[in-house]
Amino acid sequence: MARTTPHDRPHTDEQPLYWRIATELLGELRDGTIPPGERLPGERQLAEHFRVSRETVRQALEVLRRDGLVATDRRGSHATLCGTPVEHPTSLAFPLGVRRGPEERAVDRATVTWETPPPAHATALRLAPHRPTLMHHYRSACADGRGLRSAVSSFSAVALAEVEELGRYRDRADGAAAAQLRRAYDWMRTAGLTLHHRDAITRLPDSPSVRVTRLVHDQHERPLEFTELVVDAQRDALVYEFTLPAAV
Repeated sequence: MARTTPHDRPHTDEQPLYWRIATELLGELRDGTIPPGERLPGERQLAEHFRVSRETVRQALEVLRRDGLVATDRRGSHATLCGTPVEHPTSLAFPLGVRRGPEERAVDRATVTWETPPPAHATALRLAPHRPTLMHHYRSACADGRGLRSAVSSFSAVALAEVEELGRYRDRADGAAAAQLRRAYDWMRTAGLTLHHRDAITRLPDSPSVRVTRLVHDQHERPLEFTELVVDAQRDALVYEFTLPAAV
């Protein structure tokens, strides 16, 4: 059975407290607040920081330890995430490139599947006909159910082979478990790829929404990702950076 990590599962009030603490702690690991390899505070300090019991902290650390995100030895726990923290906070976030207003309250849902992509995706990614690949499905909606934005993305064989973090999702691509790939572009950069984004934006007839068709390729003109994104142009500001150099 595929296993999710706190980073993959959206926050809900129904989750156990230890899972919510694991999610918050993982967020600090991901955004570089706790750099890779750095020792984590002790259980007592973490319990005080999150205002929970030490037992809850132990359970949260066990979740992260089980998925290889932290390691523990006789000197304590430390982060094991590879790579460096994000150096450019304005980098394009996957899959949107849109900035949500601070007052907007939405429910996001993202999953991955291993399936045959639509013909347009396969052609753009140079995939053989009927060859399956990793696909990311994203939808965001208001609390009342109104859709705000949606996106379907497919990844090429090159992306899955060269970006370790993406390749790991193949075994979990059952379409049920949540999957947050918002750092996918940072993973590509740290893998040594220079990202070139080509976005075609068209307005949908009789609708306030626009469709964004994005193709991302690397410095060798190899396609990496193809996304079809629909956003409400009256609510979203589209922000794109078309070239992201490889991380040094």
